[in-house]
Amino acid sequence: MAIQLRRGLRKRGALGVVALVAAVPALVGPAALDAQSGARAAPVYAISARDKAEGAKAHPELLAEFGGALSGTQARYVEQVGKRIAVQSGLSNATGDFTVTLLNSPVNNAFAIPGGYIYVTRQLTALMNNEAELAGVLGHEVGHVAARHSAQRQKAAQRNQVLGVLGSILSGAVLGDNAFGRLGQQIFSQGSQLLTLKFSRSQELQADQLGITYLKRSGYDPRAMAGVLESLARQNALEAQLRGSGSEVPEWASTHPDPASRVRSALTYAGTTSTGTTNRDAFLGGIDGLVYGDDPKQGVVDGRKFTHPVLRFAFEAPAGFYMVNGTSAVAINGASGKAQFAGGKLTGGLESYIADVFGTLTEGNQSRIAPASVQRTTVNGIPAAYGVARVQSSGSTMDLVVFAYDFGNGQAYHFVAIAQAGGAEAFTPMFRSLRRISAADAGTVKPRLLRVTTVKAGDTVRSLAARMAYRDGQLERFLVLNGLQQDATLAPGQKVKLVTY
Repeated sequence: MAIQLRRGLRKRGALGVVALVAAVPALVGPAALDAQSGARAAPVYAISARDKAEGAKAHPELLAEFGGALSGTQARYVEQVGKRIAVQSGLSNATGDFTVTLLNSPVNNAFAIPGGYIYVTRQLTALMNNEAELAGVLGHEVGHVAARHSAQRQKAAQRNQVLGVLGSILSGAVLGDNAFGRLGQQIFSQGSQLLTLKFSRSQELQADQLGITYLKRSGYDPRAMAGVLESLARQNALEAQLRGSGSEVPEWASTHPDPASRVRSALTYAGTTSTGTTNRDAFLGGIDGLVYGDDPKQGVVDGRKFTHPVLRFAFEAPAGFYMVNGTSAVAINGASGKAQFAGGKLTGGLESYIADVFGTLTEGNQSRIAPASVQRTTVNGIPAAYGVARVQSSGSTMDLVVFAYDFGNGQAYHFVAIAQAGGAEAFTPMFRSLRRISAADAGTVKPRLLRVTTVKAGDTVRSLAARMAYRDGQLERFLVLNGLQQDATLAPGQKVKLVTY
């Protein structure tokens, strides 16, 4: 949750990234057989001047959506690898035509847009185990652009209302097609629309194959694509396990479906043997020190507790709920309801603020939603107010609650919650938990960091896992982070990743 909070809930039109696919790039050549793999390659399109202009226009917006760009040695390393793989796509032979960005985001995500812009989050980068895997993921994303998959997804976007990045993550695990329905999707959507549409299975397989082809051309081990897909599948399963979810949460920010089923296809396409490099040690040295998980500057989720040391507040989710921290909001999810925490400027009274938040939401007939009344209260010394509206969504009767707080100096924060009629009381403990925190409390919030350590004699998987900065799932987190199995034997001198404070 970024420091600059937006009032109400954002509505997005077909602007920014979506507009990028409106222009048809210049065709370089028809589909042809790849010289090394023998597979039919995607048609290749050159980066046009229009692509560059539209990409440059969307780039700042994407940075804002995904936590901003990181700088420093890790970012420069990722940029170097990204440019090396990108020129293999045929979009351009000049590395200077590509902009590769390491995003300050705790979500496993990567994407690319026309104009030579390629993005990967620090969280997904930390999950990888060698340079070839990083190159494979970035090559996969460039492959989507080279094959013009985004243009095909844009046609779907014009036919259907889509969810944002955060909304997609949460709706797959909680919302689905159940009674929360369209209204719930509208409330909890944010992010760039184009990036959140799932690619089809055939598009994913083609992008995998293109990524593998680029790996071969660059001299990397092409089997690395299967390795990172397996790590993603394991990470998805681990997150579902830790949250107590009955099904796996959507993977790769819900835009790259089913990595588990693609592992075998990637291995088949890559071949069983390779003389390519992985550059594992260079990779581990290049990413050592990355922030892992939430950045305290954007607030930190720790179990059911959310703390923002910069904005100086904290609250707790209800029992049985889990949270996901987004760029501009925090989402709270459980079997009985969903909520979102955000904020904005308070230019009038809380009654007006609450009315404005309700005003951003509409029911199926597009009528304006308004609370029956607004009640004043105080929460931990903070002036507050709330309103409840009973609405119809996907044939079910739901209670929609907006609970807002006046933090002074023109700053307000609010929860929006939706539950089955009569079920919104489940959120009352959370509404009442919001409190200011002292400078001393804020100072105790430290970032988790990815640290590369060298195995010493006597170290085991379990002894190293015990050093992971978590209260739950230490062993499982360590194994997935390092691509290891539980019976793995570590050798002195081997390098592994840990997450520490």
